[in-house]
Amino acid sequence: MRLKSTLSVAVAMVMSLCVLHLASCCNVAESKFALGNNATVVPMNVKVGTTAHYLTDYYPQWVGADNVTTADARLSLTPVVEDWSEFEVATEVTNFVSTLDVWHGEEALAIVVLGGERDKESYMSATIEDDGCVIVEATKPVVEAVALWQNNRLEDVIVDGNVITVTIPECAKGFDRSAIRVFAASEDGRFNDVLLPLERGAVVTDANNIRRQDSQSQILYSLMIDRFNNGNTANDWKINSPEVLDKVDYQGGDLAGITAKIEDGFFSDLGITTIWISPITQNPYDAWGQNVNPDTKFSGYHGYWPIYSTVVDKRFGTEDELRQMLATAHDSQMNVILDYVANHLHINSPVLQEHPDWTTDLILPDGRENIGLWDEQRLTTWFDKHIPSLDLEREEVCEPMTDSALHWVRNFDFDGYRHDACKHIPLNYWRMLTHKMKSSMPERQMWQIGETYGDVELIGSYVKSGMIDSQFDFNLYHTSRDVIVDEARSMRDIVAVVEESEAAYGSHHTMGNITGNHDKPRFISLAGGDMALGWYDDKAEGWHREVVVGDMDKGHSGLQLLKAIITTVPGVPCIYQGDEYGVPGANDPDNRDMMVFECSNDYQVKELAMTRALLKARRASMPLMYGDYRTLYVDDEVWVFLRHYMGEWTLVGINVRYEAKSVSVELPSFAKCGALEVAVATEGGAAKCLGEGRIELNIPARGFVVVNK
Repeated sequence: MRLKSTLSVAVAMVMSLCVLHLASCCNVAESKFALGNNATVVPMNVKVGTTAHYLTDYYPQWVGADNVTTADARLSLTPVVEDWSEFEVATEVTNFVSTLDVWHGEEALAIVVLGGERDKESYMSATIEDDGCVIVEATKPVVEAVALWQNNRLEDVIVDGNVITVTIPECAKGFDRSAIRVFAASEDGRFNDVLLPLERGAVVTDANNIRRQDSQSQILYSLMIDRFNNGNTANDWKINSPEVLDKVDYQGGDLAGITAKIEDGFFSDLGITTIWISPITQNPYDAWGQNVNPDTKFSGYHGYWPIYSTVVDKRFGTEDELRQMLATAHDSQMNVILDYVANHLHINSPVLQEHPDWTTDLILPDGRENIGLWDEQRLTTWFDKHIPSLDLEREEVCEPMTDSALHWVRNFDFDGYRHDACKHIPLNYWRMLTHKMKSSMPERQMWQIGETYGDVELIGSYVKSGMIDSQFDFNLYHTSRDVIVDEARSMRDIVAVVEESEAAYGSHHTMGNITGNHDKPRFISLAGGDMALGWYDDKAEGWHREVVVGDMDKGHSGLQLLKAIITTVPGVPCIYQGDEYGVPGANDPDNRDMMVFECSNDYQVKELAMTRALLKARRASMPLMYGDYRTLYVDDEVWVFLRHYMGEWTLVGINVRYEAKSVSVELPSFAKCGALEVAVATEGGAAKCLGEGRIELNIPARGFVVVNK
């Protein structure tokens, strides 16, 4: 109680100081560079010393700068290149927050520098907006804080014990959408960062005011065009060869089919805000690859074997049908992102016919074929003999290939990309592509998400405002899958991954949290036990038997647990087609059957209803989209965490095992108890206040409860 009293007095004092600052003029840059995506921070998290940086990683519009400076004596800056396009930052201290200033003429924009580790016991959260000021309350005394409006450092920041006061600049009232970001450190390390979207200078507190372009609000739906919906039978086509089994031939799905499902409300009823479509580029008309048991070659129905990188495959539709699909989605307030293949071209591509030397070497110096060496030869390995990897480290290859990628956003109104095989593509490609996108189309708000399997250091090396906005968090998926399926695993393992991701990618990252994808066995068959975890041929299963759920109760409860996790933790949820109601299956191609839009049993009906309820709860909750994350309780079976935003909070309790649990947790001082609403829960989920500072959750066996205040 003493802490609460102290905080209340401090808040009152800084609010009175805030009034004195209201007349502060707005001395921030209003150039086109001020209002783009929020620039990535400079991480110096691991140790003191020197780190090297590319300016375009933070401000992709600028190749170089007149100067890069800092007022912080703890930091030393050295240009590697005279125009500061590359520079080094050195420090001998830890546990700090600071900024660099990037100068062009009389304008300077900031880059945040973070030193030291994220302290898992230190939290802060914005609680009040009053008279143009935002109050941020922390659980420990704040040593220093930095606040930015867009990419401009704000001078009107007051630190008083556990309270930070930020004055919103007057000029923010002139912009439909901008953002405040706050970074701070205690003596023990860094706090989580705070992100506050603004509408005409006021903090957005109503989820109804969130727009489709606001990245944190996205809910993705991943679909494979050929296997989704047939809207135009005139473009149906099959190889119809005895060499190709029908399961891997074209099935007729097309762009017109996607448009039809947008129009009939399929996506909006589910709660989707962004549709991720598989590649649309022209693929070969003949069969390639070889499966031995059973014997079959494959068609390019999936789209990942581009012959022409800038041509719509006729089997999917026309350019007009593509434009119609995009317009229909936007009219329905949905984004569309395009799956794009940059790593390779099909061997019969005219580009490779003209430039056979543009590929990496198939044969290594030791005589081995460089195929499928995903880690050993990460940037040069081929996926197969018929799809050679491009040598994108060479500028003469990278330049035209980034232009090919840019074709789709220059000529069509896509909202961004899902990038295939990022791990196997060098960083210079992503820097070049994003520079071209943001410098040539500064008014467009586009979002890019990539596919990389690896540790957080590798995945995070691509996640920068000047490269890729986010990646799929496969580490969260794999750990959640294993804990839900394997009773020997602990819920603590999931919490560790969530905290690792927050520390690596930021508290308000937009990493993709998936139910599955087109390269994995269906989650529900793993959870239900008809497919087993482990290293075996999970593709062969689908060729030789009908893969089902197994135990229906375990399968569907497991899938719902996964959805409860991905819709409530930081990041953006992504539903793979069919997972909304629980389609069983093995790995590729058994996970790519033609979509069926009717549930076949009561389990699927309930699964679909729960999916809709979870997505609706997320989209209606500012705390789930923008709130700060904090674990309040975890053991081997149960996890309770809080998402807090501007005085509102959502409390989530998840139980992965087979006995109901009652858990009492203490709320942080800024999250008062009061009238509670169970937003969504499995049967029996409930919550009640035990007083101002405590709350009790009843979490069903193999279930969850999501509570709003």
